[in-house]
Amino acid sequence: MNTLKVSIVATLVALCVATNYALVGVFQVKAMDFIVFVGGFCFGPFAGAFIGILSWTVYGVINPYGFIPQVWLATMFSEAIYGLLGGLLGKNLALTNFNDERFKLSVFFGTMGFILTLIYDLITNVAFALALGMPIIVAIVSGAPATILHEVSNTAIFGVVSIPVITALKKVVRR
Repeated sequence: MNTLKVSIVATLVALCVATNYALVGVFQVKAMDFIVFVGGFCFGPFAGAFIGILSWTVYGVINPYGFIPQVWLATMFSEAIYGLLGGLLGKNLALTNFNDERFKLSVFFGTMGFILTLIYDLITNVAFALALGMPIIVAIVSGAPATILHEVSNTAIFGVVSIPVITALKKVVRR
């Protein structure tokens, strides 16, 4: 990676952490997942996974909701999935003309946001249950309202914002 890409990756990590604190009062609406995904999409799966892990390394240790080591590790791993899959999709869609396929791609990105968030929430709910010694089904059922809100908000964010942000980031990197 050249210095421009390294500085953008570092900026994306800082943006992940800053937006999580800025949105702490807005329940289950976060920009971090989207930022990690876009970072992976634009800079590759390794960079995307790194952005996710590093973001949760910082935010998780000084998390306003508390610190549980098992949940922290699960969130780092789960957040990395956004960047990893974003990077794999970026390689496959590199030659796609976003203007010609705008609606179809918006639906696709929204669907990806939903699926990735479902995986993230499942992993973190299981980790939470295991850490606190509660039945997994209880954690999943009791966490369902938060999970649904998280999935719906990410579906909207990914669907509406992916194309403009990816397009802008690619223009910056080409300079």
